[in-house]
Amino acid sequence: MAVKNAKAAARRRAREIALQALYAWKLAGGDALAHSRTLEGWERCDQKFAEQLITEITGKSEALEASIAPHLDRSLASLSPVERVILLIGVYELAERLETPFKVVLNEAIELGKSFGGTDGHKFVNGVLEKLAMQLRPEEIARVRQAV
Repeated sequence: MAVKNAKAAARRRAREIALQALYAWKLAGGDALAHSRTLEGWERCDQKFAEQLITEITGKSEALEASIAPHLDRSLASLSPVERVILLIGVYELAERLETPFKVVLNEAIELGKSFGGTDGHKFVNGVLEKLAMQLRPEEIARVRQAV
């Protein structure tokens, strides 16, 4: 159990590192991956996972944003940069990291929103990602609902 918790903590830290690096990239450009390696906590995170998140999201950001946009009640440009990056991480994981259960993706996004976002930003992020999960993982959601 301790090993599983340590891995979960390292992955959570990787998401936090990715959020910070992608946030800086969205605001100022530059090399998000190189920046990530300078952030506090890099040595304690799942570095491979953080690198994958950053590399994949920077490379696919336009497509990821296009999949988010229809689920918003406002324009993508009007989102706070933190909410935007959290949504990018969430939609990437929902679409590309099928080994991560959708509930974990949503919970991690909510925690990022609570830690880094505005007062109720995590609620907005959760609502958008729930819609995306229904679209991207309908079979998994149906299985989970049947088991309850």
